[in-house]
Amino acid sequence: MKISNNEGFTLVELMVVLVILAILAAIVVPRIMSSPHKAKVTAAETQIRDFETALQLFKLQNGFYPTTAQGLEALVKKPSTSPVPKNYPDKGYMGYLPKDPWGNKYIYVSPSEHGPYAIISYGPTGEPGGKGKDAPIESWNIR
Repeated sequence: MKISNNEGFTLVELMVVLVILAILAAIVVPRIMSSPHKAKVTAAETQIRDFETALQLFKLQNGFYPTTAQGLEALVKKPSTSPVPKNYPDKGYMGYLPKDPWGNKYIYVSPSEHGPYAIISYGPTGEPGGKGKDAPIESWNIR
């Protein structure tokens, strides 16, 4: 039996494989890289909807929404500032107050120019005025 010494790949074969890998990377990487941002936006929208559900229950039981000064904290702990809710449940309306997916506090304003309240996440920058991927996630835009 004769053994050949011509095993392996030619330079042309290696170059073709590298070109194919580069093309695949150029197509796949941008899609993968945008997914974490989309996931965080979806998480922020979901948390805002959770706040809205708790706020609706708060208003149903007490006749008003928490003030801006009371903030979203009023959903976790009974406010001591006026107006003090009279029908506040022992365990509150939420177990804890989550931060937005970028680690920042949500902004709560009541009343707001957009309705009885507004809830905002300033997104990845944590600052107002972002555009594009840095745009804020606002309760009145996801209703």
